[in-house]
Amino acid sequence: MSSSRLLVLFGSQTGTAEDMAERLGREARRRRLGCRVVALDSYPVVNLINESLVIFVCATTGQGDPPDNMKNFWRFIFRKNLPPTSLCQMDFAVLGLGDSSYTNLALSLPRFNFVAKKLHRRLLQLGGCALLPACLGDDQHELGPDAAIDPWLHNLWGKVLGLYPVPPGLSMIPPGVPLPSKFTLQFLQEASRTEEWYGPTTDPQGPPSELQPFLAPMVSNQRVTGPSHFQDVRLIEFDIAGSGISFAAGDTVLIQPENSASHVQQFCQVLGLDPGWCFTLQPREPDVSCPARLPQPCSMHHLASRYLDITSVPRRSFFELLAGLSPDELEQEKLLEFGSAQGQEGLHDYCSRPRRTILEVLCDFPHTAGAVPPDYLLDLIPPIRPRAFSITSSLLALPGRLQILVAVVQYRTRLKEPRRGLCSCWLASLDPGQAGPIRVPLWVRSGGLTFPKTSDTPVVMVGPGTGVAPFRAAIQERVARGQTGNFLFFGCRHRDQDFYWEAEWRELERRGCLTLVTAFSREQEQKVYVQHRLQELGSLVWELLDRRGAHFYLAGNAKSMPADVTEALMSIFQEHGGLSGRDAASYLARLQRTLRFQVETWA
Repeated sequence: MSSSRLLVLFGSQTGTAEDMAERLGREARRRRLGCRVVALDSYPVVNLINESLVIFVCATTGQGDPPDNMKNFWRFIFRKNLPPTSLCQMDFAVLGLGDSSYTNLALSLPRFNFVAKKLHRRLLQLGGCALLPACLGDDQHELGPDAAIDPWLHNLWGKVLGLYPVPPGLSMIPPGVPLPSKFTLQFLQEASRTEEWYGPTTDPQGPPSELQPFLAPMVSNQRVTGPSHFQDVRLIEFDIAGSGISFAAGDTVLIQPENSASHVQQFCQVLGLDPGWCFTLQPREPDVSCPARLPQPCSMHHLASRYLDITSVPRRSFFELLAGLSPDELEQEKLLEFGSAQGQEGLHDYCSRPRRTILEVLCDFPHTAGAVPPDYLLDLIPPIRPRAFSITSSLLALPGRLQILVAVVQYRTRLKEPRRGLCSCWLASLDPGQAGPIRVPLWVRSGGLTFPKTSDTPVVMVGPGTGVAPFRAAIQERVARGQTGNFLFFGCRHRDQDFYWEAEWRELERRGCLTLVTAFSREQEQKVYVQHRLQELGSLVWELLDRRGAHFYLAGNAKSMPADVTEALMSIFQEHGGLSGRDAASYLARLQRTLRFQVETWA
């Protein structure tokens, strides 16, 4: 391997950018180029001045925000006192991953790959030399981000090899030939009992976190939709007394789910693994560390049930690596096709469109699955990522308790088995009434919504469906503090099926603590949604925002509702505020800049 060092830095929220960064690392090693792959916030950014070749892979989240694991880097790189020659020795390239359907609602500006574009400009300002224009991968493309990434990578490697050619006497390692695994599994001679481990066993320093979650007892798990409603929605309560957890309205809780026992059993069978095997993990490279979430020693059962995301939809890199491990000619041929640029349409039809899982793919390629060396499991299969939920209760109203509202994800594709959300279905399956306590690993982080502390500032909250979850916490908190001017616009299908917390809202109305406006979309011939109710009460909404300084909040599904509500607001500003279209857009933008218009949406 060449002593030349490529550095790949990534900022990833859901794992896609991390997967792409690892792919770049593998492609570099195939070209005999030494490579490190590091999360942006795990890299000492002051060392960037010493790097000669860096590829940045970054996603864009929310309303054009950087991912959580690059926020510290983001703040540093945009310091105004950095000299314009800071990075003059560095060649770089930026690969962005985004979704062209997302826009900044208030500014009506596209936020597609905003982080990648802004980072590319900033690196140029600091003296870096761009090998190529930034690559802008798009989730909305029929073939996904790879439609833009594949040709860009072809050009990138041409530039890189011009700077760092393959050493004389060596050649590129071709696709289909596996690279060494990142780790080796050293199996123990005798089964070693591993604890039910979720983090270091020493006394925790500070509040619970991803590496030291709190094992919260589940107190209740109640279905809150009617028996004939199409979706199972749960109100789940946890006991967090003595955990050190504190939160405010707008914060989120992260939950670490696990795979079902039946899926773990099937996985071990198809790969020929004994769940009772115990092993220790050893990195092959000195600058690679073991996953902090895995105990040492670890059982195969723990690895399969709590770490490997075996029911996720595999990415292209999975097929590239699996092909190199296949001893079966026919299976390897198909896997190589799915891992190639030319095979992406077929892969989309086979995997992405029907949402086929890693476990199902392994069952479809049994000769290959049975030959996978255990050393490659962590290269092949990504880790289970925590899921975030809006906290729907306030500590002022429910001390020592934390509640969430969970829509259980289950839907059908052309595959025989229904598709099921890992975390929501796992939570729904837990019964706190059974023998022994049910404990769920969780921790809290600051959310995207912040509410005014002043007692006389009104808040207008628009939360259809489960989007109402953070507003229930806000209303409980504000009522407990004596804050008035609480206006909630809530929408659902039927008042007798999915009207969450109806009795609670009605009681607060009776006490004069809440003004509730409802939209039941399926109870009349013409569908009525929250945006229609906003327009009907446009005069009130304008008065609250323009004369009383109200804050406006919107939460829920990102598909079309946020744009519809924003359009309704623009109409209100023009009709009741007498503003032109341009002035209405400026007014909304000003609300956003001053945090008086806040949005939290999810796919």
